Amino acid sequence: MVKILLDKINVPGIKSYEVYRQNGGYTSVEKALKKMTPDEVTEEVKTSGLRGRGGAGFPTGMKWSFLDRKSERPRYLVCNADESEPGTFKDRYLMEFIPHLLVEGMITSSYALGANTSYIYVRGEFKWIIKILENAIAEAYAAGWLGKNILGTAYSLDLYVQPGGGAYICGEETALLESLEGKRGNPRIKPPFPAIKGLYESPTVVNNVETIADVPWIVMNGGAEFSKIGVGRSTGTKLISACGNINRPGVYELELGLPVEEFLYSDEYCGGIAGGKKLKAVVAGGSSVPILPAELFMKTAAGEPRLMTYESLSEGGFVSGTMLGSGGFIVFDESACIVRNTWNFTRFYHHESCGQCSPCREGTGWMEKVLHRIEYGKGRQEDIDLLVDVAKKIEGNTICPLGDAAAWPVASAIRHFRHEFEYHINHPEMVMKPEHVYQPNAVLA
Repeated sequence: MVKILLDKINVPGIKSYEVYRQNGGYTSVEKALKKMTPDEVTEEVKTSGLRGRGGAGFPTGMKWSFLDRKSERPRYLVCNADESEPGTFKDRYLMEFIPHLLVEGMITSSYALGANTSYIYVRGEFKWIIKILENAIAEAYAAGWLGKNILGTAYSLDLYVQPGGGAYICGEETALLESLEGKRGNPRIKPPFPAIKGLYESPTVVNNVETIADVPWIVMNGGAEFSKIGVGRSTGTKLISACGNINRPGVYELELGLPVEEFLYSDEYCGGIAGGKKLKAVVAGGSSVPILPAELFMKTAAGEPRLMTYESLSEGGFVSGTMLGSGGFIVFDESACIVRNTWNFTRFYHHESCGQCSPCREGTGWMEKVLHRIEYGKGRQEDIDLLVDVAKKIEGNTICPLGDAAAWPVASAIRHFRHEFEYHINHPEMVMKPEHVYQPNAVLA
């Protein structure tokens, strides 16, 4: 297995500039600035097939090519490090343990885009990581990798860390830009897109931490080599945040195309279901993607084995498929309560809605109340179809994807586990017992 991002992460002292440099750090900056034009760097990223690792999976090189290079306004690169998706923690892992990889990626990517000022927008709760990044940036400045005329060339770059205010909505790129400008983090109506009118009304590219961290390897080894890793349009490696009822939770780097069964049960990765229990369901890409029952997660509706790729996991659409998303891999064993989990997700999205769009502002609240009613033994049969109807009215009717992110978990949970919702409604006396089959460990008020 090729390791692009985690190959050196366990090297003692890799957080420091000296050790990082001794292990090949910043060589992509040297190569890019001294031997390549910005367009050549962009072409390598295009050739690599690298797709955005923040969730959407949009081709990175194509996104870079949309940047308005004819504008006389300054260009900006903004790193989206506002990792707030429940179940996802791989960006935090990179920033905490190998921060110079992100700094190097920011410099090389900024050069390709012609940006002389760039920002890393970090989730506000990551207080300790902000200090780690600021220290790494200070070391990079001291070593001459940032500032004026880097390596004696005509290229200059200033890099800043900006903490967010702890709002999930600021993971959406236009809300992030609003927050970066000092405004309330409300998503913007698009078009215009950030590539045309982004930060301070200037051409801007917003990329995820993992996406930018891949760039140094691509520059050093070539986009063609990166494209050889993986399957089809799912090229390269992917970081997965694995958690839930598994024996070995953690952050794993895998080559895209690995069978999901191998990832879930191999001792090299998740190590199987904890306690020897059976697999019940998986949320493959963070809380915002549809949940899949065990039988559909292991194989598609057509009977093909699922692979850890964008295409394989989405096979069957939302009827029998899901999304790779941000790689937040949440596993549920046979004792997990899908109703309670769905209610918990909905509580989160109701709390995190910016309130700008009424379908999301009102709909998430309605879904939370109805799910609470079902979970606590007060549900009615018509509540199930009511939830489906509300989810439909939210999906596709909001400025940003938060509405979809709130609707999909509810709709998919009912699609695949309707019997469990019905059980809650038909047996309220059992639902309220701690030993209830779906919640053996719950202590309910």
